[in-house]
This record gives sequence, C-alpha cells and structure tokens, in this order.
Amino acid sequence: MSGHFITFEGNDGAGKTTVLNQVVDRLQPQLWDQLVVTREPGGDPIAEKIRNLIVDEQNEAMDARTEALLFAAARRQHLEQKVLPALAQERVVLCDRYVDSSVAYQGAGRQLGEQKVLELNQFATNGVLPELTIYFAVPVAVGLERIEHRDEHSTNRLDREQRDFYVRVHDAYERLAQAHPERIVRVDATQSVTTVTNQVLAIIMQHLK
Repeated sequence: MSGHFITFEGNDGAGKTTVLNQVVDRLQPQLWDQLVVTREPGGDPIAEKIRNLIVDEQNEAMDARTEALLFAAARRQHLEQKVLPALAQERVVLCDRYVDSSVAYQGAGRQLGEQKVLELNQFATNGVLPELTIYFAVPVAVGLERIEHRDEHSTNRLDREQRDFYVRVHDAYERLAQAHPERIVRVDATQSVTTVTNQVLAIIMQHLK
C-alpha cells in the first residue's frame, strides 16, 4: 500500500471537522488531485446509506452491538471502495474518523469493551491502519458546550448522549493516544481554530516530507 492515510479523531465538539475543512482549503492548491477528503461513517454510496441508519434520531432503539456492527460494515465498504483505491494511486487520504472512533465510542462509550470492538474492526479493515492520526483533545465540558451551540440540523442521534458517555469516550481517546505515540499526535483543541489549523497543517506537511 502506497500513498498516505491520515485520520482525524476526537470527542464530539472537539472541532476536528471544522479544522479539517480549513486544512483542506490550505492543502488543495499544493496537492491538487492528490488529495482525497472523506469521512466515516460514509464516504461511499453504500456506506452513506448505513450512516443514515446509524444517525437517524428515530432509531433510538438501536442495540449497541448493532450500532458497532453497522459502523464496522460501513468502514469496510468505505475502505474497499474509496480509501484503498486512493492509496494505490499514491494519493493523500484525509479521513474524518476511523477505527479509533469505534474503540472510543462503541468500545468505551457503549461499554462493549475496547478490545472486542478493536478486534471487530481489525476483521473489517483487514488490519489497515492510518500512518498518522491527529487527535483533537478537549475537556468533556468544552465539547458539550460546543455541541449545545450547534445548529439543530447539524446534530443527530449520536449527539444526544449523557455526560458519562462522553467522559468514557474522552478517557478512551486519551488511552489510545498514550498507547500509540508512534501514530497518534495529540493537539490541544481548546485553542483558536486558526491556531489549531496551523498546528495540524504543520504536522501534516512534516509527515509528507
């Protein structure tokens, strides 16, 4: 596998998607058609349909294991149809969320077990991992405050959890960052969007050298 696979991770409200969009605006003139920007769940027509099932607020009765399996299914489809072909073409893939999200949200947040969810996703991805993950670290209180100020149309079923859920997710991300320093770079996402964007851009450019 050639190319570069870079993922953006963090609690809801960390600001990673906002920063990703700004980073793309800055990178696009330099990388042109080398750059592929995508997200999970989604990024592929079939995976987007699975995403709609996951985030639909009418699906409150969704079982935690069902949710984890749907994420893994969407991930496999997205990886096979979009990420791997792009990497084979030696392109730079920036992905908003990947396996770490499932470990944190379903493994810790839903309390299914981080190792079990990791193993499920290792099967789904056949062990494909990003070479670089940028972790947007914010205290739970900051993330929740940002979620509260979102437009109603930009929230979904997964934004309706209780504080304890987000604490478990946050703690899982911190454990992942500590366990995988060779891959995960921690960025203080409480700083201004401009500051965080500049830091993330510098990290990516250094990695691509």
